Amino acid sequence: MNVFIDTNVLMDVLLERRPFVAESRKVWFLAERGKVAGLVSALSFPNIYYVVRKMLGGDKAASMMTLLRDTFTAVPLDEQILNQAIDAKFSDFEDAIQYYSALRADAECLLTRNVDHFPDSGLRVISPEEFLAAHSFE
Repeated sequence: MNVFIDTNVLMDVLLERRPFVAESRKVWFLAERGKVAGLVSALSFPNIYYVVRKMLGGDKAASMMTLLRDTFTAVPLDEQILNQAIDAKFSDFEDAIQYYSALRADAECLLTRNVDHFPDSGLRVISPEEFLAAHSFE
């Protein structure tokens, strides 16, 4: 199952943001174990690096980049995705990039804590909690 994971879910795990870390970590572990194909936008890497470097320093940020690279498949950010995001006129440009990256990757769903930031369309946009409640992984 192709599952696209928004930056905020990744940051919940990497920065242990409570109360969100527990469910987000379960999704991360599913990707680590190959139970789901974890997809992320290439944009998530520099965004996460920037925040983590400011909070925890460059060494920690660099090690997190390796962890992300080794766990998830990055969806390339290209001109088509940028154009779609610009033309869509989302209230949050980064969310638009996440959304169109998920579509490009043929994701079955997009996991985010900001479900209401995304359009109601053919792509299921749900929280990590909703995802875990709807699926059984052994």
